[in-house]
Amino acid sequence: MRIQTAGTALLLIAALSAVLGGEKEKRAASGRAPAAASAARDALLARAKALELPTAYVPPPGDPLEHHTAGYAKIMCSAVFITGLDPGFAAENVGYFTSPYAERAKVGKPVIDRERKAVHITLPGGVVRTALFLGDQGCVTLPPGKNAVNFTPVTVKKRLPDPLTQPWPMGDVLPDDPLPAELEAAKIKRAVDAAFASPAGMTAAFVVTWRGRLIGERYGEGITRRTPLESWSMGKSLSATLLGILIKDGVYDLWQRAPIPEWQGPGDLRAGIRIADLLHMSSGLRIRAPQDPDYDPSGPYPDHVYLYTGGVNAFHYAATRPLQWPPGKVGRYHNTDPVLINYLIRLAVEKRGEEYLSFPQRALFDQLGIRTMVIETDPDGNFLTQGYDYASGRDWARLGNLYLQDGVWNNQRILPAGFVTFVRTLAPAWEADQRPVYGGFFWINGDGRYPVPKEAYYMAGAGGQTTMIIPSHDLVVVRLGHYKGSAPGEEDFKKALALLLEAVPRGR
Repeated sequence: MRIQTAGTALLLIAALSAVLGGEKEKRAASGRAPAAASAARDALLARAKALELPTAYVPPPGDPLEHHTAGYAKIMCSAVFITGLDPGFAAENVGYFTSPYAERAKVGKPVIDRERKAVHITLPGGVVRTALFLGDQGCVTLPPGKNAVNFTPVTVKKRLPDPLTQPWPMGDVLPDDPLPAELEAAKIKRAVDAAFASPAGMTAAFVVTWRGRLIGERYGEGITRRTPLESWSMGKSLSATLLGILIKDGVYDLWQRAPIPEWQGPGDLRAGIRIADLLHMSSGLRIRAPQDPDYDPSGPYPDHVYLYTGGVNAFHYAATRPLQWPPGKVGRYHNTDPVLINYLIRLAVEKRGEEYLSFPQRALFDQLGIRTMVIETDPDGNFLTQGYDYASGRDWARLGNLYLQDGVWNNQRILPAGFVTFVRTLAPAWEADQRPVYGGFFWINGDGRYPVPKEAYYMAGAGGQTTMIIPSHDLVVVRLGHYKGSAPGEEDFKKALALLLEAVPRGR
């Protein structure tokens, strides 16, 4: 595997819409004049316009309210049957990204069918959208008018013993000895408390590890260390991890052209898209996303969200989008790119004659002691790890520590040498746009958004879901919360991070 790194990150010269957590709303960076922000946005759009290819945009088919309702049914199904939340609480507080609160008010009350483990929601015209719980594949949005999926669900077998029989991190047994003397235990406690300071923040889980040792954690009401919580776009970082395993196995190379079957026709310019371009969110494929600097919320319905709610084969939909820009030239946060990485994962696993739906558990989770992760699919059984993933705070901390340890776990290399450097390095297309915030399916702190060193990097998902990796202080910090509390929850998270940096010594 060849690893290339981007050049030194440019300073952020103006306030751009800082997209965070996968599907977080755009907002201007603090302390920047509106005129400077406008000029920076204009420059960003002008650069993209100069590179644009003469291809047409074709919006997603169907009625937007149906799509919103499909997202609502799926969110409710997962909240009830995976996380175990009360339906009323979930309808009020969880998962606004695919089903905004205003859209929920236009349709009927979710009907929870506990016998069939399904959720049905009726639109004003009588159309019903349904999400069905399928066990280890979580909840799946059914295509309109259908009552079953297009694949056979499987039971994912874990090769792990009871976590109460194994010490952390492979299990849940923590040491009895006091924290090392170089740690300030009182400040660690203050940091954990700070993460829960605002009840409106609705923080559900907060987990802190130092040099791999769990040194602090706390959970919201009704949540435990094993509760799978909505994690949204942190799953993009999981997608990178699974792809990294295949790169280590010699199946793929970062810099090869992505062998997507739909791109292999004569003269198809998409055949020039490299795997690294997809990981860098710079494939150049033409879709609309709420994070686009020129996004118009009046419509049409964004493909970025349709890849969650459409009830279609997401892999094929993403693969059939045309190019808007040459590959690797323009950075945009578009769900086509992680969807297509997952397509490559499925192609490789099945080409080896292996069962696809259990691949993450077999190849990764069993190695790290991860037991709670649920990855949901589209109706064709394709993983939607661009954001349909649920796991406990401790399990995200385990994954974060794999990266803190440079892809090595229990003296075994899980990820190829250099891969961690790749994901945490500013993507060239984003650097060209003077937006020092994105690497390879990981966010980087190049804009100083968080009160941690700029070298820190993190997994992020809508609603304030974050797994922060701070190599300089040997820290991994996980914050998960209910979607409605994302804004105050993030402010609490920032205060907690600042206290943690005071509580632990600088290491590397």
